[in-house]
Amino acid sequence: MTPPVKFALADLRKTLDAASDDFINVFKHGDGRFVLFKPEGEDTQTPHTQDEVYIVVSGSGTFRRGDEVVPFAPGDMLFVAAHVPHKFETFSDDFLTWVAFWGPKGGSVPAA
Repeated sequence: MTPPVKFALADLRKTLDAASDDFINVFKHGDGRFVLFKPEGEDTQTPHTQDEVYIVVSGSGTFRRGDEVVPFAPGDMLFVAAHVPHKFETFSDDFLTWVAFWGPKGGSVPAA
């Protein structure tokens, strides 16, 4: 099945609001996967087996990757190598982010 050309964020937000999880899988192709993620109250992620990038849609707060903590805002992109502990430590109620997972299990970028 050919994936759609366009993914409308407004429609996906409605799907995410109705979901029982804090994320929805939007698109998968090969080793890549795109997710829309909106944690409520606390981010309970554990390290993933693939490299990933977050692209912040809305909201602000702080993000931890290993020992590093950085502020984030809409339009920011955050990178995490596979197996590295990470989470959004603080975030506003309107926080929403795209997540892109890609590459082989185990990661393609060496952990720092």
